[in-house]
Amino acid sequence: MIKRVAPWVGMTGTLVFVLSFVLHGLLRPDYDPVKMYVSELSLGPHGWIQIVNFMALGICLVLFALGVRKSFPAEKGSNLGPALLIIIGVCYFISGPLVTDPRAMFEYQQSISGLLHGIFGALVFSLSPICCYVFWRRFRKDAKWRPIRLWTLLSAILMVIIVVIMKIAQPEASVLNKWAGLIQRCSLIAFYAWIFAFSLKLISS
Repeated sequence: MIKRVAPWVGMTGTLVFVLSFVLHGLLRPDYDPVKMYVSELSLGPHGWIQIVNFMALGICLVLFALGVRKSFPAEKGSNLGPALLIIIGVCYFISGPLVTDPRAMFEYQQSISGLLHGIFGALVFSLSPICCYVFWRRFRKDAKWRPIRLWTLLSAILMVIIVVIMKIAQPEASVLNKWAGLIQRCSLIAFYAWIFAFSLKLISS
């Protein structure tokens, strides 16, 4: 059951998450999606929307990972990719109610809630490219996964590059700081696009 449902959950969860933070960001007059991070949508009277969005995505990623694990034969290392997906999903779920501090990312958090949000956020951004790399190594062994093998590797490389740029853009004095929100979104969407493509391949397999 979970094997059949998981790809649809993966596609729906990531698509709804992206549409939600895009629309929410555009509709809030006090929010600049180009400069501000996605997590900052959790602040304010309508912040519950993004909190629920984080938690729903976390649940979807965990269910997707459980389905992915059943789609691969039991062999050495075959559970590492799904395990990373589960950890990423759990980090999203937990970070939802742990609201970030304004204009903070990772080490600039001031409150306990913000600090914990930053820790789980750092795990997400660190593990996402590693997850893609692990699956790429698995896909190399099976011709069935050839259609998304290159995409998987490129997604891992792209996310690493974007995370480095995010770090450079983080300080207020950085010339890239005014684009910090857009840069972060590029990393997030790169990962979700890979999940979407992975889900489509699972459905057709």
